[in-house]
Amino acid sequence: MDSTRVTEHPTSHERRQPSAARPTAPADPHHGALLRTPEPPVQGSPGLPAQGRPAQAPAPSGSGGMSGPDEAQGPAGPSEPAGACAAATGTPAASGPPAGSQGPPAPSGGHGPTGAPAGSGPEHSQPSSAESDPHRPRPAPEGVPAQPGGETAALQNAKERRTGQGPVPGGPMPMRRDGDRLRFVGAATRRIARGIDLDEIVMGLCRATVPTFSDAILVYLRDPLPVGDERPTGPVVLRLRRTDRIPEDRDTEGFLLPALQPEPDVGITAELCTVRPGGALNEVLRGVRPVFADAPAARAALPELIGDDLTVPGGQRAILAPLRGRRRVIGAALFLRRPDRPAFEADDLLVAAQLATHSALGIDKAVLYGREAYIADELQRTMLPETLPRPTGVRLASRYLPAAETARVGGDWYDAIPLPGSRVALVVGDVMGHSMTSAAIMGQLRTTAQTLAGLDLPPQEVLHHLDEQAQRLGTDRMATCLYAVYDPVAHRITIANAGHPPPVLLHLGGRAEVLRVPPGAPIGVGGVDFEAVELDAPAGATLLLYTDGLVESRLRDVWTGIEQLRERIAATAQLTGPDHPPPLEALCDEVLDMLGPGDRDDDIALLAARFDGIAPSDVALWHLDPEDAAPGRARRLARKALSRWGLEELTDSVELLVSEVVTNAVRYASRPVTLRLLRTDVLRCEVGDDVPQLPRLRQARATDEGGRGLYLVNKLARRWGATRLSTGKVVWFELNSS
Repeated sequence: MDSTRVTEHPTSHERRQPSAARPTAPADPHHGALLRTPEPPVQGSPGLPAQGRPAQAPAPSGSGGMSGPDEAQGPAGPSEPAGACAAATGTPAASGPPAGSQGPPAPSGGHGPTGAPAGSGPEHSQPSSAESDPHRPRPAPEGVPAQPGGETAALQNAKERRTGQGPVPGGPMPMRRDGDRLRFVGAATRRIARGIDLDEIVMGLCRATVPTFSDAILVYLRDPLPVGDERPTGPVVLRLRRTDRIPEDRDTEGFLLPALQPEPDVGITAELCTVRPGGALNEVLRGVRPVFADAPAARAALPELIGDDLTVPGGQRAILAPLRGRRRVIGAALFLRRPDRPAFEADDLLVAAQLATHSALGIDKAVLYGREAYIADELQRTMLPETLPRPTGVRLASRYLPAAETARVGGDWYDAIPLPGSRVALVVGDVMGHSMTSAAIMGQLRTTAQTLAGLDLPPQEVLHHLDEQAQRLGTDRMATCLYAVYDPVAHRITIANAGHPPPVLLHLGGRAEVLRVPPGAPIGVGGVDFEAVELDAPAGATLLLYTDGLVESRLRDVWTGIEQLRERIAATAQLTGPDHPPPLEALCDEVLDMLGPGDRDDDIALLAARFDGIAPSDVALWHLDPEDAAPGRARRLARKALSRWGLEELTDSVELLVSEVVTNAVRYASRPVTLRLLRTDVLRCEVGDDVPQLPRLRQARATDEGGRGLYLVNKLARRWGATRLSTGKVVWFELNSS
């Protein structure tokens, strides 16, 4: 057989080269070598024969193979002693078949780790005298049970190639070659890399190593985990994050795994461990390299990690591997094998190092990703209102859905802003895109809209100033917005639109209509006049404001979606009858249920407003001349209104507070002062004048003759406030009516 012939293996990650020209793989893992290549046996010393693998034998499901689609195809189990591994060296391999071999050439499933034919391994490079000596059968560790049904043809070939000694029937098939280790590490790292968050990565490490590489594993991580470049303060604390082990009662094709009595119970091991500076555990973690448990440093470090009451199996059946991220050690992994299993080998330290390195880097990235997702989620949360207000005469409900769970930020927003005169501003907008930049622009526009609403500007003026603000933020800052002001006393609503989809109004009888409002140009275009329309808002009607993500997708255009939305709202209203509008929360859920599997292409903001209004019989309005007699007249008018409403118990408090507020108003006003009382679930009193300066609460000194009016209002009223108008201001207070 030609010694330079190469046999390819479909799952090997090595670059196949002629065995005579292949350089020896370096042993240092930091120089890129995954496994150390041992020296061939000295002439005259009987080398253990490498065990053959049955061709195309499926991996057993109990102890030898890993579960999952990407697992290694080679046999699993403990590794062969380092001196017996078949590996390529710089010495050319023998060109002919080994002495005593009478079978056909080895199939591709039985090649060594270098991809050379099975007859060219180091054990076949020994002199014929060494080959003819009887070999002691290799002890088969209990790891992977053999396939039932007798010996296959490939096993017969393996016996002929390996001096007649094949695997013991019913025994395990250990991971004896460097190629097996390579395939196992490749499959394990792929499984670890599939995880995107911390728990998935740690679980991937545990599932990839148990039972293929170890019988049990304990994974410790720092608590808290450092993020990025931040420097943790305080002592280093390791917390047991996850454990995994072979079940004691697991039956693998008739082979019962015995209980792990001599090894520590991973269920009762210490959960927290404080790493003492200068201690043995600290030195092992700083060393970064995995160590056997019987090493002097590990013997002193393990009690500090798992506690003094627990022990680990001896004889190199435990490996302590530090987990080092990009900048610092973030934890440790402890691999354990049972005493009845063969011990770890020197090459297994390199396998543990690869597993620890890939896991630590994955954990580092998962922590960074988690922090970024947390920041994005908090940014979006702060940009949107935490709770909706409860203005007089209107009930509100809202929903927000991001474009995807992995990108919880976007440019959609909604808002409800109480205005003077018991009015409320309803706002919904959509900044182009759903990125962090869109969310930041959305936050600035929402803040601007709140400020403009506080000035009580008309809706078209609010959109005009938002357009100017968007142009100041940048030339490509585009957004759509709909701004509406509802007056519960007049039962009217004023709407201005800037390129946004029109709202839908659901009447009390169940009829749903799309309101005809001027479309307008999007915010940020510049030089466009916005127009407002005033429409009826009857009591019991429901106004639905939304963004285009609800009605537009790749499967339908926006107008088709709007018509489907109108039909869905009308159908929902029919379920509750013509005299009872559907509950707002249930209505919002029904609207979102109209979205199909492929309809989530954009963020969705939804704001529903139920117009209850204020009946004319519950409103009392007067105009008072700015004169000294105005406070007395205000007291008399308020007393009569309370008597008509049956609220005589509030007479004393209302007279005192009305007198104080009206006195402050007529002192500086030059035009008539308005006094309005509103009876809803609370009694609200509003006093308006033409002076824009807002009153401020202050502590009056003992010698001051005034300055105590607002102090009394603050003490006796349920709530109070002052709002600046374009024509002056309004000072209001509320009292509980029951």
